[in-house]
This record gives sequence, structure tokens and C-alpha cells, in this order.
Amino acid sequence: MPSRLNPYISFNGDARQAMEFYREVFGGTLRVNTFGEYGVDDPDKADQVMHAMLESDNGFTLMAADTPPGMAHNPGDNIAISLSGDDGDELRGYWAKLSEGADVQTPLEKQMWGDEFGACTDRFGISWMVNISQG
Repeated sequence: MPSRLNPYISFNGDARQAMEFYREVFGGTLRVNTFGEYGVDDPDKADQVMHAMLESDNGFTLMAADTPPGMAHNPGDNIAISLSGDDGDELRGYWAKLSEGADVQTPLEKQMWGDEFGACTDRFGISWMVNISQG
């Protein structure tokens, strides 16, 4: 898969409803994974969205999630830019540049879903997420 750049929106418990609405607007295929599918056993969060991706027939990609347990949801600060794909060298290169002088919230490393993932706020205040697919 080639690398892609797209918006990633955080919601406060209504990510599924929002993404279903955006699917009605843009069409396409919506894939949704919940926190419960990845072992979060908090009954209040288990059915909430850990990751959703809408890919429209005309090439739009929109990703979203409910705010993870323990993190604050701040409207106005609830969007990031996502870089994802399977070219690890390319994406690690982007990460190295983006994270230089940045506030790194999650170091780029293997995560519970099997991919390498990192999150940072660059020196200009822009939130970035990098995900390297492992297969």
C-alpha cells in the first residue's frame, strides 16, 4: 500500500455515529474497530471506537476514534494528520523529521494491534500520527 496522508478526528463517544454520517455523505467503505476488540475491558469504553476508516469511491480517506481512556477530549484540538502505509523506511523518515523538536506523546514503536505507531505534536503545534502496517 502506498503511503497516505489524511485527517484523523477524535470524538467524545460518538465516533461511530459521526463516521456512519460521513459514509452517508461521501459513500464508500467504513471499517470500525472497538476498544473491546483490542482488550480494553472497561465496560464504558469496550464498544467505543478505537479506530475507524472511511474510504470513499473517489479516493477520500477519513479516520477517526473515540478519545482513549485516560485522555482528555478537547474540541478544537481534536484533529490530527495521519501518515500511514507499509513502507517502513519512508514512514520512519517522515517520523524522524516530524518528531525533531516535537512533543512526542507516543514513541514510534510496535503497538497492541501489531503495527508500529507514533504520535507527536510538531514544533508548529500540529498533531501527527504515523502508522506502519505490518501486514
